[in-house]
Amino acid sequence: MYGVSPQAYDRAITVFSPDGRLFQVEYAKEAVKRGATAIGIVAKDGVALITYKSTHAKLIVPDSLKKIFEVDSHIVVTASGLIADARRLVDGARVDSQRHRITYNELPTVESISKSVCDLMQVYTQYGGIRPFGVSLLIAGVDDKPRLFEAEPSGAMTGYFADSIGSGKKEADEYLDKNYKEGMALDDAFDLGISALKKTAEVKLTASNVEVAYVDMKSKKVKYLTDKEVAKYLK
Repeated sequence: MYGVSPQAYDRAITVFSPDGRLFQVEYAKEAVKRGATAIGIVAKDGVALITYKSTHAKLIVPDSLKKIFEVDSHIVVTASGLIADARRLVDGARVDSQRHRITYNELPTVESISKSVCDLMQVYTQYGGIRPFGVSLLIAGVDDKPRLFEAEPSGAMTGYFADSIGSGKKEADEYLDKNYKEGMALDDAFDLGISALKKTAEVKLTASNVEVAYVDMKSKKVKYLTDKEVAKYLK
């Protein structure tokens, strides 16, 4: 078509294919599908993130594999895909959050931080010489109520009651769709998230390869489950 080879649509981020696709963005989404599974669940009294840490070698120190990142005292993020890309986005979100605090003397909303992250991801789908971020994020937090958003490599932002990203997304989403109940307590959300993670795991889940963080409505602070608490839910 117009002397352009099919490979040209494949190589350039700024060129649409004749059927309206950006192949580099789609490839970035494939990178997300290769990442470890992460799950987010909104409860009546908070929001929880449950993620699997892929320890592919016995000599790796599990604590060195960070999958959950604190953006602000009331906002937490987990990622699937290229974690190095996620760190760049988290750093930007932290700066935006602190800028909001200084400018307005108030905590930023979860939605505003999610939008700023998605705006940056979208910019990386528009210009030559750069590539899209090969990562999806689950952004969770509490402002006037518990909130959960997914940020995709395209820059699309979607709010969810329960969602998953990563290699086990299909199985986890099916399990969440069947078992999620609006208005459930955080304790039940931990149970549901770990049960959904078990459906996707190819290896046995242990306290060392599962990370759980949450923000509750009472304190509006990011907290983590201890290994002992994670082990209790795994049983």
